[in-house]
Amino acid sequence: MFIDHVKVYVKAGDGGHGCVSFHREKYVSHGGPDGGDGGHGGAVIVTVDKGTNTLVHYRYRHKFVAANGENGKNSKCHGKTADPLYLPVPPGTVIKDAQSGLVIHDMSDGNDFVLCQGGKGGWGNTHFATPTRQVPRFAKNGLKGEEREVIFELKMLADVGLVGLPNVGKSSLLSVISAARPKIANYHFTTISPNLGVVKIGEDQEFVVADIPGLIEGAAEGAGLGHAFLRHIDRCRMIIHMVDISGQEGRDPIEDIQLINAELARYSPELAQKPQIIAANKYDCITGQEDTLHDFEQFVAQNGWELVYISAVSHYHIRELTQLVHQKLEELPPLIEYEPEYKIMPVIDTAAEHEITIQRMNEIYIVEGEWLYNLMGTINFDDRESLMYFQKVLKKSGVIQKLIDFGVQDGDTVSIYDFEFDFVI
Repeated sequence: MFIDHVKVYVKAGDGGHGCVSFHREKYVSHGGPDGGDGGHGGAVIVTVDKGTNTLVHYRYRHKFVAANGENGKNSKCHGKTADPLYLPVPPGTVIKDAQSGLVIHDMSDGNDFVLCQGGKGGWGNTHFATPTRQVPRFAKNGLKGEEREVIFELKMLADVGLVGLPNVGKSSLLSVISAARPKIANYHFTTISPNLGVVKIGEDQEFVVADIPGLIEGAAEGAGLGHAFLRHIDRCRMIIHMVDISGQEGRDPIEDIQLINAELARYSPELAQKPQIIAANKYDCITGQEDTLHDFEQFVAQNGWELVYISAVSHYHIRELTQLVHQKLEELPPLIEYEPEYKIMPVIDTAAEHEITIQRMNEIYIVEGEWLYNLMGTINFDDRESLMYFQKVLKKSGVIQKLIDFGVQDGDTVSIYDFEFDFVI
């Protein structure tokens, strides 16, 4: 099954907590702190799987969570860092932010991309020992891993887009010029998903063609297969526009070209402006009627397009068509790569660089902030030195000053995640 657009939720693993531990050994009366650090959480990494051309792997599963890092242990043993979680996608997949639709990364470069960083492991109490604080009974919690909801959108890596009304011979042409074997039959909508074919011109010369199905009048309103598959020629450098020149179905090839180009423009004005080669198929079926082609040739010439009469059945002028396409591609810029539009902000482990919110409810000043939540997990409120460390962090990060600026006075009650205390300047 061909799936080219999915929404998934991804979360990196949380960092393991630091350990509070003290060395215990016979005949060693003052072993000191020996709590190890927590391991880092597993990252979520998107990788390119060159053997796939569909996102069907994500059809039924939409949530992916990496493993958490292990907690630190005694004897200064660090917790194990979790393995990364790899998400394979086909070449050409674009990762977008689900809420804004902005591009996060284009996987067409073939390199792995870290979508969510794992949380850092927390420090063990060994790090908090000082000459004046020799018995720290607190450690640091690991940071939470990043999480986000994203869209995987497949945009095939094709040099040339093959467009045209149903039953004009697109699949037949693709089967002739490449090793692709699409379904071919004499009825409309034979092809219901895009097909890729590699066209070899010489020993080291080739280009990729994408056959786009189901484009008819009214596609923008969902007629036929709509615009569902036009994203696969967004990157293409040029277009082969196929028409049935034989008139066997009673259609006017000029009107057919205008109709398809109008639908391309409705989807993307940039796509409609790409260079086109008109491939007039079934030329072998109009023998003796060549004089009727004058208006058609004049129309093509007026629009500045190249025209090649072909027959996908008899292979008439097929080589001339592929040679012309290759020649044009040599003059055009390379495939489009989408630049990032959405900047992923790194996880910052510096309290002073985080914001807090302060609100007053029932004579209590409530303070909240993600970094504060992480900090609360590191504090042992039954230990005097741990409380002194907590107070020092609040002063250094500017929380105390912000409370004063908000109007908190001596004796007022302040609550930080259910820990309440009387404010003293």
